Formats: sequence, structure tokens, C-alpha cells
Amino acid sequence: MNLHVARCAGGLLWLLVAVFIAGEATAHGGLSMEKDYCKLRVGPYVMHFTGYQPADGYRKEFCEDIPSTGATIVVLDFIDDVLRDLPVALRIIRDDGGGQDLDSATVYHVPPKIYPMGTFSFDYRFEQPGKYVGLVTVGDRNQPVIGRFPFSVGAPFYLRHSSLAALLAIGFGMVYGIWRWRRAAKGAAVA
Repeated sequence: MNLHVARCAGGLLWLLVAVFIAGEATAHGGLSMEKDYCKLRVGPYVMHFTGYQPADGYRKEFCEDIPSTGATIVVLDFIDDVLRDLPVALRIIRDDGGGQDLDSATVYHVPPKIYPMGTFSFDYRFEQPGKYVGLVTVGDRNQPVIGRFPFSVGAPFYLRHSSLAALLAIGFGMVYGIWRWRRAAKGAAVA
């Protein structure tokens, strides 16, 4: 590999590192709730969603897709104080694309309860990878408000980070194209 191609590959690697570091540093938006990406909206109410998988080496918190199957801890912190006086329920259903009834699709259910401290947490062991939907219900039976959030469990790395995979593919394609072009130019100069 010639020096020019090596420099291009090194520059691309540093670009990817910078993109990853910037993404990690701004993942939760600092102290501003306006830039908090882990918000869960349930009608007019807002909760902060955080998930953990401490036993599987995923010590970082997540708020979208769950990295792997296994024991998972989810914490919902109520941002709106009015939620402390309303019953909150949770249901996790398997999303297989079929139209099965709610009870047969349910893999985990927490009945309605009031959480006066403003924090609702639960532990669940996801046994199978796949697509799921979380349903958070706020309020009583007469006026319930339901928040729906789809997520996947155990998706491969390249699917969880598809933009990174696309950037890598483009970068390697560019390095390969430059290498081929330089090789062809060198061959034409010799001939």
C-alpha cells in the first residue's frame, strides 16, 4: 500500500473516531432537557427513559434499542410532577407483525399503580431477540393515555449503527477507488 493510500485510510479512521466521540458526548444533551434524546412522551406527559444491562457488559445506559438479550433494567423518571398522582401501567408486547390479541402478544405486564416518588423501574429478562413494543398507560380506565414505543432486542451491531456501517463502506470504497486510480495512473506512465 503506498503512502498516499495509507494517509487517506488514516484520515478516514480519525474521522470515524471523531464521529463516534461526538455522538457519545452529546447522547444525553447535558443538563438541557430540550436536547434529551431519552424522552418518552405519553400524551401530554413526559418521562425520561433509561435502560441498563449490567450483567452482559453493557454498562452504558441506553434509551432506544436494547443491545442484547438477557437481564435488563429499565427506569422511567417522571418529568411532569402530575404523573406522581396518576396510575401508570406498562406492557411489553412482541411485535411479530401479526394481528394477534394483546394478551397473547404480551411478554411482560405491570398493572396500574401510583408512583409518588416519581420513578418507575422494572427488571425483565429478554430471552429472544426481535422486535417489541412498549405500551405505557397513564390515568384511570375512564381517561387513559397510552404511549407506544417500538424497540428491538439483540439487533446485530451493524443494524444498530447502520449509519456508521454505511460511512465505513463509503470510506473503504473511496480508499479502494483512489488506490485503483493511482495504480492505473502509474501503469499508464510506465507504458
